Amino acid sequence: VFKTIGLVFSLKSDWLSECNISCAIIRPPRDGGIRYRGLTQEQVRRAVLPVDYEIEYICRGNRVIVGPKVRKCLPNGTWTDLIQRSRCCEFNLSKKKLYIGALFPMSGGWPGGQACLPAAQMALDLVNKRADILPEYQLELIHYDSMCDPGEATKLLYDLLYTEPIKVVLMPGCSSVSTLVAEAARMWNLIVLSYGSSSPALSNRQRFPTFFRTHPSATLHNPTRVQLFQKWKWTKIATIQQTTEVFTSTLDDLEERVKEAGIEISVRQSFLTDPAVAVKNLKRQDARIIVGLFYETEARKVFCEVYKEKLYGKKYVWFLIGWYADNWFKIKDPSINCTVEQMSEAVEGHVTTEIVMLNPETVRGASNLTSQEFLAQLMSKLGGKNPEETGGFQEAPLAYDAVWALALALNKTVGPLKAKGHRLEDFNYNNRDITAEIYRAMNTSSFEGVSGHVVFDAQGSRMAWTLIEQLQGGSYKKIGYYDSTKGNLSWYGNDKWIGLGPPADQTVVIEEFRYLSQKIFVSVSVFAGLGILLGIICLTSNIYNSNVRYIQNSQPYLNNMTAVGCMMALAAVFPLGIDGLHVHRRQFPVVCQFRLWLLGLGFSLAYGSMFTKIWWVHTVFTKKDEKKDKRKVNQHLEPWKLYATVGVLLGIDILSLMIWQIVDPLHITVEKFTREAPKGDLDVLIQPLLEHCSSEKMNTWLGVVYGYKGLLLLLGIFLAYETKSISTEKINDHRAVGMAIYNVAVSSLCLPLAWKLVHDFQMRRLVTRGEWQSDAQETMKTGSSTNNNDEEKSRQLERENKELQKIIQEKEERVSELRNQLSERQALRSRRRASTSDPRSLAPPPGYPVPISDLHPIPPSFGNSSSLYQPDSKISRNNCHTSRLQLLYK
Repeated sequence: VFKTIGLVFSLKSDWLSECNISCAIIRPPRDGGIRYRGLTQEQVRRAVLPVDYEIEYICRGNRVIVGPKVRKCLPNGTWTDLIQRSRCCEFNLSKKKLYIGALFPMSGGWPGGQACLPAAQMALDLVNKRADILPEYQLELIHYDSMCDPGEATKLLYDLLYTEPIKVVLMPGCSSVSTLVAEAARMWNLIVLSYGSSSPALSNRQRFPTFFRTHPSATLHNPTRVQLFQKWKWTKIATIQQTTEVFTSTLDDLEERVKEAGIEISVRQSFLTDPAVAVKNLKRQDARIIVGLFYETEARKVFCEVYKEKLYGKKYVWFLIGWYADNWFKIKDPSINCTVEQMSEAVEGHVTTEIVMLNPETVRGASNLTSQEFLAQLMSKLGGKNPEETGGFQEAPLAYDAVWALALALNKTVGPLKAKGHRLEDFNYNNRDITAEIYRAMNTSSFEGVSGHVVFDAQGSRMAWTLIEQLQGGSYKKIGYYDSTKGNLSWYGNDKWIGLGPPADQTVVIEEFRYLSQKIFVSVSVFAGLGILLGIICLTSNIYNSNVRYIQNSQPYLNNMTAVGCMMALAAVFPLGIDGLHVHRRQFPVVCQFRLWLLGLGFSLAYGSMFTKIWWVHTVFTKKDEKKDKRKVNQHLEPWKLYATVGVLLGIDILSLMIWQIVDPLHITVEKFTREAPKGDLDVLIQPLLEHCSSEKMNTWLGVVYGYKGLLLLLGIFLAYETKSISTEKINDHRAVGMAIYNVAVSSLCLPLAWKLVHDFQMRRLVTRGEWQSDAQETMKTGSSTNNNDEEKSRQLERENKELQKIIQEKEERVSELRNQLSERQALRSRRRASTSDPRSLAPPPGYPVPISDLHPIPPSFGNSSSLYQPDSKISRNNCHTSRLQLLYK
């Protein structure tokens, strides 16, 4: 029987170089042979072969090759591995068995054992058939279903440790079980090799000194997530997690990484079994970019609630773990009340990050299988089951490589152990030397597996790439890879979104300046222009007829001041209507000053001249001791006193305005109003802004001005009332002036109230919207939309508060019930301890030797684990104390 690899060459091969095959080293071994493919008998007879040509030895019958199986022709005319001899040996049928204790979850939160167990069995079959790997030993797998439940795993771990035969290595699956097993295994000097644990907490050599895993840590997802957040320009994310150690530690690591990247976690929610309240909180707090950390069964519960809360669509992006089954959202689950169609709608477009678990390259590794050949054999082993419905199908290569990593490590220890006088079959739970050699071999593992290159870091975790996928049309599509060791993102550019692109991480707020309606501005300006025109006519008429006796008796100069003051006040309409639509922000303070001075001086001139008339009439005609001399006084009225009075009032205004302008000048201020939602399904809010004039102590200055002028108005009303029955020829229009003072006072005193209404109620909406509503219904709708929204939010918060109170009450009742049960169990345990205090009850299980005192030192290979195998804390298989057995039940 002959076999050949065939002709293998490279571009650098030198076909002129020849190898002499007549030497003894490449002669066929006894009971074996060599076949040369692609060569003529003349080439074989002449003993010349091309460079890079490979030959393979094979033995007849049950014999196996010991030594190199393949040799290659080198350019120097020699063959590879000339030092080692190849020979055929009889197949040893009496192999010694080494046992592996494994926990494969066939159900529960992660039923990974459904595919990982067949993969591990495939690897064991190949390892046991290989004559170059553990030729004197046969690996046997003893496995149980842990259901991914630490409580169940505690019982099974007890059975594995206290039931024959002795196990060399433990292989747990999911993280919660691995945490329990790895923490207890140190007491039994056992190496733990996990194929499906991703908890970052397991990367702790102080706590888990003998732990290794072919599944990378879950924190390997976080650099990829941060890279995607930065790629899509998101600075605000939310998280929701199941309260287990693996997800809590992963989220803690993510929080540190996003903080370094300048990204904020605005919402952080968690749940134990029911995610309804957590999902509602995400909706209420306007979460958009959401990272979900939970097992597959809980993922269905979460997205059923997501569908109910409408927390999906073009406004939202979910980041999930990639190791769920491909059709996890289509699996019927009695714990949810959503249909497959509803679940498919809710999960569409979500992004997953997943460790690369299958070698994308076509290379043959330690098992001599490519990744595609492995998948074909695994499918055959599964008996045609749908991979999408088989738990752990994606992690199956990791379980396969885990067995190979263990086998290669054990094979590497055979020689060093023999040199120390030990053998693998001598392993027991007290022998640290054998454990130290296995640890050293595992720590230096490096080989090509079906999942890629297998190598462990200092914490015993696997290092790998990350695959990025997106659910598009109900199926996952690869959209990129990320190498966290080099920070290299390989992007395919085939990501798809429901909207025009990646959604915003929060509601986009568009700032929009609101300006005074030009219709209103033009209308009021026209009326102000007409008023100014009327004032000019009155002023011209008054000046033209100043020689008429009737006009002279009305004090025409004061009338002229009134007309000028009214025109100045009316002219203030123009700068009051000018805003950012007409002038630049740099020029706006000038407009503010114009408003202030025109209004202030205009009021002082217009009202001051009228106030002077009525004050003079009151002063002269209400003094009792001068009633007899009224006519005489009327004949000697001095006009300069009247002008001086107006000048004093005007001077007070000018002085106060100058002080205001110097001490606290007016400047432009932007006021924000309640955000508005535009019409249509747009993920934006409009932030109305209004520019107006203000100063640092605006209220103080307005209080001074309003107080001063308010007193003048009140005093003017009083004087007008006191002089209503007086008649004089020198100021013959004082009654009309009194009526004018009434009108000015009423209008001016209502100004502060009007200003308050504009800033607090619906009048402000009319200004900021830029135009008056066409009908009353629209006005009411616009003015009360904010209040309605606030009331609706308040009612929603009250409902959620009642629901939370109800849930808290239920949880408190459950806690109380569990405390009672715990008290009963503690009492029962105390009684059992009292009844089992006989020392004979602590005897080791049958078949186990009594442990000897442990006097040998810790192997130097464990130097990087200071707390590994401490003598004081050791619990061996044969000297377990009941107080220490509780470690298994933590």
